[in-house]
Amino acid sequence: MTGALSPTHWLLILLVVLLLFGAQRLPAAARGLGQSMRIFKAETTALAEERAQEKRVDETPAVASGPTAASAPASTSGRPANEPAA
Repeated sequence: MTGALSPTHWLLILLVVLLLFGAQRLPAAARGLGQSMRIFKAETTALAEERAQEKRVDETPAVASGPTAASAPASTSGRPANEPAA
């Protein structure tokens, strides 16, 4: 039987782990492993969302950012800004 572990192999592995770590420390180790897996999943999901956001920003068309009438400085004297004073 190559490549796969039979139920007997799994039982032997579990027995060795139990003997090495003891029954007292196994629940804490499993809890720590579960917490690590949750953190890893959250971080990979956040990274994927960040990359998707960057991709959406890259795909949006660029808007012209020249001066417009609304953003041009207003004249305080009532005449256009480019007209010389008399």
